[in-house]
Amino acid sequence: MDSAETSQVRLHAWAEGDFWLLQRANSPEMTEHLGGPETEEKLIDRHRRYVGLGPGCMYRVTSADTGDTVGSIGFWEREWRGRKVWETGWGVLPEFQGHGFAAAAARAVVEEARAAGEHRYLHAFPSVDHPASNAVCRSAGFELLGTAEFEYPKGHWITSNDWRVDLGEG
Repeated sequence: MDSAETSQVRLHAWAEGDFWLLQRANSPEMTEHLGGPETEEKLIDRHRRYVGLGPGCMYRVTSADTGDTVGSIGFWEREWRGRKVWETGWGVLPEFQGHGFAAAAARAVVEEARAAGEHRYLHAFPSVDHPASNAVCRSAGFELLGTAEFEYPKGHWITSNDWRVDLGEG
């Protein structure tokens, strides 16, 4: 991958001081495709998981030009169709959306997942009703495999697209 493709962003491993970003992203606008805002207790639990995530890693994403925090991205292990794979997900704060940060972060996280080894594939599962996240997948070089039904969060079913990158290529 050309380093210019990811030079727009920097990934910083999730740290104790990043809880504010979860709080900031816990708005109806940012969680519309994820079942809505979470309680403070659930945010605290999520933060603890992010800090201690492994295998995989969550990141705070910053603009390489300004140093501003623009969002988050990560990759983690999941069982998918009988095999272990990496899964990724991201969020970009509203004032930074539409500037290519999510696609740059997705390309950067592909490289992080590739470097981590362990699994051949990295999947993303954005809702079929979320055109921006599906465009990020397309722009970041993911291949669309089809649709899948997911319960996320518990009690909330969504139809998602199954996007995949083969980490053995490249």
